[in-house]
Amino acid sequence: MRPQLVLPGGRAMLVSHKKLLVEWGHCDPAGIVFFPQYLAWFDDCTTALFLDAGMPIQSLFKEHGVIGVPVVDVRARFILPSKFGDELKAESTVTEFGKSSFVVRHHITKADALTVEGYTTRVWTGFDPNDPSKMKSRPLPKEVIERLSAGLPVSGGHRQK
Repeated sequence: MRPQLVLPGGRAMLVSHKKLLVEWGHCDPAGIVFFPQYLAWFDDCTTALFLDAGMPIQSLFKEHGVIGVPVVDVRARFILPSKFGDELKAESTVTEFGKSSFVVRHHITKADALTVEGYTTRVWTGFDPNDPSKMKSRPLPKEVIERLSAGLPVSGGHRQK
């Protein structure tokens, strides 16, 4: 059974898990994870979420003619510090779908204690047909919404966790 989160309203969502190891280069002079590193991990975890849903982004974007899912809003709450050598666990899931956007919640824990809670709003984006030098949002495909929701079987695309 796929890990899932049930949102208010009863919609079940796929939950992706990823292990993170704090490396020396992730830390600031105070010896704790420098905050931008969490944003990089949020991005890595979003890629893992798509892969766990059976949609590797490298092929997904080509199949749908999009250039990506850029971040348009990011929020983070730093609760506990993490240091070099700490083993962290990240849990990521979509908490909201819009017409062309979706919100991914990231919980990062250390020894089962929440250390960072973050949210990234991303937009399904393609080239603007009127000006190919610009990007333009596109409606999220139904398939993408269904696969990021829990309950659909995944065919291929699994990753090592």
